[in-house]
This record gives sequence, C-alpha cells and structure tokens, in this order.
Amino acid sequence: MNKSVQVSILVPVKNAELYIGRCLRSLLNQSFDRDNYEIILINDGSTDKTEQAIKMFMGDIVYIKNKKNRGLPASLNIGINKSRGQYIVRVDADDWVHPEFINILYLHLNLNPDLHAVACDYNLVDNRQRVISTENCEKKPIGCGIMFHAMHLVDIGLYDKSFLAREEEDLILRFKKKYKLTRIPIPLYRYRKHNNNLTNKKKIMKKYFKKISSKYKKKR
Repeated sequence: MNKSVQVSILVPVKNAELYIGRCLRSLLNQSFDRDNYEIILINDGSTDKTEQAIKMFMGDIVYIKNKKNRGLPASLNIGINKSRGQYIVRVDADDWVHPEFINILYLHLNLNPDLHAVACDYNLVDNRQRVISTENCEKKPIGCGIMFHAMHLVDIGLYDKSFLAREEEDLILRFKKKYKLTRIPIPLYRYRKHNNNLTNKKKIMKKYFKKISSKYKKKR
C-alpha cells in the first residue's frame, strides 16, 4: 500500500507549455516537508509541447495522462481519486504560488478542526509576472488556492462533470451547504491573467451561469 501524505496538490493541464514549468517549480519549492505532499498532474489531452515541458519534473510528480479529453471537472475528479493526501488543493497550470502556500493553508486547517476548507487571497499577475492587483478571495473567488479536507469533497460527490466552466462555483455551493470555508487574508496564490483564461470566454461563462442558476433554483 502506498504511504499516505498530508497534502495532495492537483494540477490539471491542457496546452500550457509556456507556463507549466513556472507552476511546478513553485510547487517543488515549498517550505512544507517534501515527503508530506504530492503533486498530481493530470494532462487532459494537450496537443502542444506540454508533455515535453514536464519531462524534467517526471520524477517529482504523479503523472496522469487522459487517453482522450475529459474536461476539467472530470480530470480533477480523476486526480482526487488518485490522491493519497488528507487535504486537497488545486493549482492551475498557468499559475504559481508563494513558498509558504502549502504550509500556511495546512497549518490553518490542521490547527482548527472546526474548519473544513481554507482559501487564500491572491495576486492577479500579467504575463511578465507583474502584479496587477491583490484580490480578496471572498469578494472575487477563484477555483484555485482552496485547501479542502479530502473526505468532505468525497462526501459532496466531487466535481460535477457536466460543468465545463464555473465548476468551482457549483462545487463551493454544494460544499457550503454542509461545511465551513474560511479566508486567509494573505496573497499566497499568483493568478495569471492572459488571453486564454476561460473566464474571458463570455459565451461559455454565460451558458454555465444559466446552468448553475437553473440547478439551484429547482432545489429551493
């Protein structure tokens, strides 16, 4: 049986050859004990040079390659099911994190047993890694930089695979019905803003906003 770890970091990736190296270097440069966390990278049908870009990291990550494109929520579920950690946190392939990212989120959860998940603030950065703004994760939430108890994610049924956008909104709405999510007001996450961000694709975002509205309106 594989030895368990404290934290599993999920990195879903599709066509991120330009960014994935920066992301993985930041995850390998954590102050947290390296033996106590794992990095699970899920390659969801990349057609660029992503696989070449991660070759040098293969000995340091758990690598999962989907045989066909499964979509972001399905890929995250695959990673969760593969994980060995007590806690789960997602970091997107085009982003990176502060060296204390894992340590601070882990300590906050581990020392506060009444909490079930913690999210940190983040810096919005451009492609030159310059800080555009510092954002409050409660006022402007994103799907990354949130550490959950793995068992609670399993309890709520993981990600809904039908949400190919706004998957994190659906997850958090379900999560908050049973569990408590709190904020750490420290910008430990670096959220890269570029033209390929899914949040820039207004038609897709609008479609899944309607889907969320419809899903939760029916349950009232």
